[in-house]
Amino acid sequence: MKRILNHLRIRSERIYLTLKTFIKWLVLSGITGVFCGVTGSLFHLCMEFATDFRNEHSFMICFLPVAGLAIVFLYSICGLKNDPGTNIIITSIRTEGKIPVRMAPLIFVSAFITHLFGGSAGREGAALQIGGGLSAEIARLLKMNERSGNMLVMCGMSGLFSALFGTPVTATFFAMEVISVGVFYYSSIVPCFFSAIVALGISRLFGIVPVTYKVVVPELSAANVGFAMLLGVGTALLSVIFCYSIHKLAKLLSSKIKNSYIRIFSCGCVIVILTIIFGTDYNGAGMNIIADAMTSQTKPEAFILKLIFTVITIAGGYKGGEIVPSFFIGATFGNLFGTLIGLPPQFAAALGLVSLFCGVVNCPVTSLLLSIELFGGEGLIFFAAACSVSYILSGYYGLYTGQKIMYSKLHSKYINRHTK
Repeated sequence: MKRILNHLRIRSERIYLTLKTFIKWLVLSGITGVFCGVTGSLFHLCMEFATDFRNEHSFMICFLPVAGLAIVFLYSICGLKNDPGTNIIITSIRTEGKIPVRMAPLIFVSAFITHLFGGSAGREGAALQIGGGLSAEIARLLKMNERSGNMLVMCGMSGLFSALFGTPVTATFFAMEVISVGVFYYSSIVPCFFSAIVALGISRLFGIVPVTYKVVVPELSAANVGFAMLLGVGTALLSVIFCYSIHKLAKLLSSKIKNSYIRIFSCGCVIVILTIIFGTDYNGAGMNIIADAMTSQTKPEAFILKLIFTVITIAGGYKGGEIVPSFFIGATFGNLFGTLIGLPPQFAAALGLVSLFCGVVNCPVTSLLLSIELFGGEGLIFFAAACSVSYILSGYYGLYTGQKIMYSKLHSKYINRHTK
């Protein structure tokens, strides 16, 4: 009898501890989701305003070099002259690294400046840094231990991502998968998902509608699956070129042009010249061109020009992110691929968007979930075919050098190496 009572006591204590932890994280992730939802919604509205204002006043691009000087000045006076960007958020999950709270307002303002004056950048880099910075500060105020603080940072990442893109499931798994590829942080699934859902709800209150696209899925056949895999080969190559170019040019510019002010001013001047030559389609995030790729045919050179614009912008020191530009590059490349091969160009654009995203972030599960939330689940087999090839063939390159590949992409082997 005593053994039975002791067993029941132990079981009840475990149940109590589980429920206590569960409720604790619902509350903490809910609070984080509210902060991230409000901040992410304001950031989204600011980015929309910046884009609309720049489109209505095309002369704004002429001031991009001067705007770059303002960005460098802001980071210098705030003590972040050598800004690690999104990498510090990713690295902090695995280490005892501290995230400066000033990073959140800095990236908010500097990303707004970049978009307002026509730099080619996205929003997700800012989202991850804002979300990570806000949640890290909440963890400090609550005096949470390192492990709990890291989990709250992941909640912040998923919350901001969800508020901006309207994809809560993708946001949840992105935070879990991007840190250490091959190892999922499953303990964070409930906190990250709840934070993402709360943030999404807050963004809806601000009138922000999630982006979705309607594309016609071709019939399932061996030939069409083969075409999807061939597209995956192309996006894998593009992802390597994109990531390598950004990191290589950033290092080259830093070594050749030591002064940050001269470096960003020079790159701003190059973007102005390129805009005069090729037009304004490649400034900002380019969401309008992505939408065009899903409904009609785009310019055949669009993907390579967006890649060049973005590489120069990010490597030069402007702030924002690389994922939305990767959407642009993948969608326009896919559109061209479909036109040449015989797949419906609009569906090939969707495949290109998702598979290039997979190649640059090394997150195949997140990529498949993104395809469902953006395009529905009908063409999942095609997306799986393209993403699996893109993931394998993109090698160990990635947008975030703080990311680690834990297991080999080719063998059942533990490698624990940083992306390059």
